[in-house]
Amino acid sequence: MSDTIERIKCLIIGSGPAGYTAAIYAARADLKPIMYTGMEPGGQLTTTTEVDNFPGYPEGIDGPTMMVQLQTQAERFGTEVRIGMVTAVEFSDKIGGIHKVVVDNRNTIEAETVIISTGATAKYLGIESEQRLRGGGVSACAVCDGFFYKGQDVAIVGAGDTAAEEASYLANICKNVTMLVRKDEMRASKAMQHRVNNLSNITVKYNTEVDEVLGEQVVEGLRMVNNQTKEKEEIAITGLFIAIGHKPNTDIFKGKLEMDDTGYLITEGKSTRTNMPGVFASGDVQDKEYRQAVTAAGTGCMAALDAERYLASIE
Repeated sequence: MSDTIERIKCLIIGSGPAGYTAAIYAARADLKPIMYTGMEPGGQLTTTTEVDNFPGYPEGIDGPTMMVQLQTQAERFGTEVRIGMVTAVEFSDKIGGIHKVVVDNRNTIEAETVIISTGATAKYLGIESEQRLRGGGVSACAVCDGFFYKGQDVAIVGAGDTAAEEASYLANICKNVTMLVRKDEMRASKAMQHRVNNLSNITVKYNTEVDEVLGEQVVEGLRMVNNQTKEKEEIAITGLFIAIGHKPNTDIFKGKLEMDDTGYLITEGKSTRTNMPGVFASGDVQDKEYRQAVTAAGTGCMAALDAERYLASIE
């Protein structure tokens, strides 16, 4: 570990829409923020080919370009963006206390405020064809990408409330939706199950899993397997949506910050305040309901404002 310790006003951990928006607001408030990007600079949007639902882009924009633009905007106001991974944290529970963060197991940062924007990672099935066709018809967000498959045949994998909600969403814009449920029943609430079953263009296949996603450059079909009979079936689709959950990137904060039973950071009321004074959380790391770039950006703004007000209150 380095012997040098750097003291700063505002540290931002994570570089998705929440982190960059927090950086823009913090920099404009003269908090001189330093951002560490983490292992995936730009967050989940760097794996998204088209972003069509973020305000201000009437023609749409690809995810990586959008993140470069957000970084440029944050740097324009004085944010220092550094490539690095936060590997240890020690938060103070005192108002006005100093928080210690270790980067890459060697450099220590002392920060008056910390904004956590480490996001969440979508869970995938892990099969080769699925990973190869991510961005080519395989998506983990129906609300983000469903529009591109308007009037087409698609499939969705999952059995919980999110899967049922996304299947219903897709049914409103797609021709046919095939829903793959691994067990013989859904985990979704009865209300969500009724909604799915009442839509004539959703076909639910129980005890069914993905055997392979078909297509070279883009999704052209799906081979399914019944895990009871081992019978396989192929259907023609252009989009496959994976809705088996997300994992918040909060392992490093376990035992340090309050989180729910699935690992999402808990924030106070409508604010971004965590249970530690001067530590704030924004974006998907504390939001398991919406998980959109625009809502993440909104909470990034809130976190910077909360940090600014916190610092003003202790001066």
